[in-house]
Amino acid sequence: MTHDAQMYEKIFSGTKEVAENLKIDPLKLQPWIDAHVPGAGLIQTIEQFKGGQSNPTYKIITEGKNLVLRRKPPGKLLPSAHAVDREYRVITALYETDVPVPKTYGLCEDEDVAGTAFFMMDCLDGHIYWDPMLPSLSKERRIKVYKNKNKILAALHSVDYKKVGLEDYGKPGNYVARQVSRWSKQYRASETDNIEAMNNLIEWLPNNIPDDDETSIVHGDYRLDNMIMKDQEVIGVLDWELSTLGHPVADFSYHCLTWRTEPLYYDYEKLKELGVPNEMEYRDMYSEATGKDLSANWEFYMAFNIFKVAAICQGILGRVRDGTAASKHAEDRGMKVYPLSEGAWSIVENNFK
Repeated sequence: MTHDAQMYEKIFSGTKEVAENLKIDPLKLQPWIDAHVPGAGLIQTIEQFKGGQSNPTYKIITEGKNLVLRRKPPGKLLPSAHAVDREYRVITALYETDVPVPKTYGLCEDEDVAGTAFFMMDCLDGHIYWDPMLPSLSKERRIKVYKNKNKILAALHSVDYKKVGLEDYGKPGNYVARQVSRWSKQYRASETDNIEAMNNLIEWLPNNIPDDDETSIVHGDYRLDNMIMKDQEVIGVLDWELSTLGHPVADFSYHCLTWRTEPLYYDYEKLKELGVPNEMEYRDMYSEATGKDLSANWEFYMAFNIFKVAAICQGILGRVRDGTAASKHAEDRGMKVYPLSEGAWSIVENNFK
């Protein structure tokens, strides 16, 4: 297991006692559960998942069900961030499609119930893998994981967003331009230092967007530790906070960032030995499933997506500054804005200058 994967699994996997500033009163929550979750019964315990530093997430164990509650954090928040209402809407809409998601039970915007707005869904019984090299699995099972998670993202991008009631979930078209603008603004709103590479990207990206526009539902944060697996099949895709109507290639290339950010992926012979596809092999799986040729603008999308992750990291640093980050390890993650922004700018310099 890589050092980062070991660290993240230790930090983010499983549950803990609820932090004092994030406690939920079970007496206030119980009536809501009684009204919205058939067969749940009385609350027995409320635990906090160790992850979820963006939106605090809880495991609610009742007499009849294991549930998950995901809420906005308390305190000062950036505009448009922490949109649990959007997460609830997209998960609910996808429940009857080929994209595996938990069953939802309702959105509550009455802040008297849990302190902030929240939604509730089933707690799925499966496994979250943190190390993309999947050291606990055999070669054959590794291959199965990679093929399945690729297939599920292709399935998401094939959903008719109008038929599932999400035609107004975002603005069709110009997704990349909207994303560059959004993350540039959120970066500036949470800026704690003058980072030259981020300044360069904010200037360069909007003037070099490819002319290959198309629209689908996009997840926005599709990666291995945002999915629950059982027998190497994805049984639930999680963390839809960044989802919208957008460009499927931008979404898929974001998912492929591991090949650029994790040194173990640079050794193609080792990947072959382990049963892990290299970047081009994995890209070809998606192309075969969707019929899309991704080669022409691939490097732009890599730079764009690394910029987006850097902006997300800066947002975490901003919440650390404001005292609203929900994980004590948030600062470590936020500091990655520096190497990520430099990496994204080097892609631009090496391919477009």
